[in-house]
Amino acid sequence: MEVPGATGGPLHPKKSKSSVNKELLCCNLRMELLCFFDSLIFAQIFTMTPKELGYYFPAEFAPHDATWLSWPHKEASWPGKINNIYPAYCEFIVEVTRGEQVCINVNDETMKNFATEKLIEVSADLSKIKFFFHPTNDAWCRDHGPAFLVNPSNEQNKKIIIDWGYNAWGNKYPPYDLDDVIPTLIGKHYGIPVYHPGIVMEGGSVEFNGAGSLLTSTACLLNPNRNPHLDKQQIETYLQNYYGVEQILWVDEGIEGDDTDGHIDDTVRFVNADTVLTVVEEDTNDENYALLQRNLKQITQMRLLNGKQLNIIELPMPGKLEYEGQRLPCSYANFYIANKSVIVPVFKSQNDDKALQIIQQCFPDRAVTGIDSRDIIWGLGSFHCLSQQEPTIH
Repeated sequence: MEVPGATGGPLHPKKSKSSVNKELLCCNLRMELLCFFDSLIFAQIFTMTPKELGYYFPAEFAPHDATWLSWPHKEASWPGKINNIYPAYCEFIVEVTRGEQVCINVNDETMKNFATEKLIEVSADLSKIKFFFHPTNDAWCRDHGPAFLVNPSNEQNKKIIIDWGYNAWGNKYPPYDLDDVIPTLIGKHYGIPVYHPGIVMEGGSVEFNGAGSLLTSTACLLNPNRNPHLDKQQIETYLQNYYGVEQILWVDEGIEGDDTDGHIDDTVRFVNADTVLTVVEEDTNDENYALLQRNLKQITQMRLLNGKQLNIIELPMPGKLEYEGQRLPCSYANFYIANKSVIVPVFKSQNDDKALQIIQQCFPDRAVTGIDSRDIIWGLGSFHCLSQQEPTIH
């Protein structure tokens, strides 16, 4: 079934990753040119980095003004299942709107009407939902959406947007030209200054404690399909300057089935300034066991800016889930922290209840809700991958 207003795309990534070589080469060239011109624009307009101007990226558990989404419409991301994902996706929106506005990028009026119908079916409060005519290639707003930084003491602009380069996780799934400009479109709509660092970075690859520390993985950020011209130290400098942090903490690995090359939002998450939830695999025969044990060891050796060791809470994995012979990147760590709720992907696993109880203990002032993600995860991501928060300015 065709989704109204949808744009075309390649077949499912794991079934035809070759896509079209000519199109891939064009996307590669386009990204290089974009990064070049973005850096020129930045040099001409902004003479100081966001960090130098006092801006920083708040933790997800800090208050939000809104949550940003891009309405799912790409059949190739959920082949044979895209219409099955809408009930869970809309239930996610309902949970978020209990405490904040939801802003949704749509391609056109037809897609807006289609989305509205789906939201009405789950009794969503439409007064809490706002649509923006910002066409997209795909739905993964965590990675192509705006990175909002704040500086409450700045009299002119208390909030800015960082528009990192976006290349669909190393040019895996072209085209991505529409997704790549979403942050700038949002900045233009609100009259918010937009900074273009000129390198590729995805929101799901970084995790923040709001107190100067950033967690990420070498598997993703040092992958040559992102920024092959940069070494580790240079990438750290970009992260510090454009996220307003002081410290970069690294783990090595992502989980099996993750086509992003190891996003941190499937493995380690801050729940407060000095505490992380980290997933561990209990089955020693599972492919994830050794790599997650390696991550756990690295986390135990980390020290925060104040010299303190992290408080570490272990979170189980849901076990192996496959569809059509393909392992899916199922992880309870891909939860989203909204103002009044924490929405957790669940998978009809024996570990679902245990995971929800652990996460609830971490967020006593929020309602922790599990939503069946077995259809959504066929797109190789879940609720955190689909969303991006806009922080409140205090």
